[in-house]
Amino acid sequence: MRAIMSAFLALMFAGTVVPAPAHARERVHLTGYPAGTIVVKTNERRLYLVLDGSEAIRYPVGVGRAGKAWAGTAYINGKYIQPGWSPPAEIKHDKPSIPNLIPGGSPRNPMGAAAMTLSDGEYAIHGTNNPGSIGGFVSYGCIRMYNQDIMDLYGRVSLGTRVVVLR
Repeated sequence: MRAIMSAFLALMFAGTVVPAPAHARERVHLTGYPAGTIVVKTNERRLYLVLDGSEAIRYPVGVGRAGKAWAGTAYINGKYIQPGWSPPAEIKHDKPSIPNLIPGGSPRNPMGAAAMTLSDGEYAIHGTNNPGSIGGFVSYGCIRMYNQDIMDLYGRVSLGTRVVVLR
């Protein structure tokens, strides 16, 4: 019976894609930043939350596409669960048919489960309802995370958290 069940499960899950450990949230070695700092390494498409002087949680992210990526330091100045989203003028120009407001909780809302706005005023670290975009150069400059990862990060950081974005 066990052999039949094993064969059934093997057939049932054949072709199922299981993410490699490097694509999942994990603890890693990272130095050079104070505890509590968020570091985004755009070229790696990874976000790090520094836990102490030598350890961080690493999350996979989607980042700004060519011509939209940025580098610098910002601070979290807002935290929102299921925020509504109004497209910035640049996005509205490129996609004029997009609605002026997409309500929070809508599957079409690009903010996903939560968003943390940054002090520069243009960008946010947010979830996504398009998990296939994680790991790519896909946004207008925002940092996209899996919804479960933005909720994890959301609970670990506070207003005023320093965010360092590197190219």
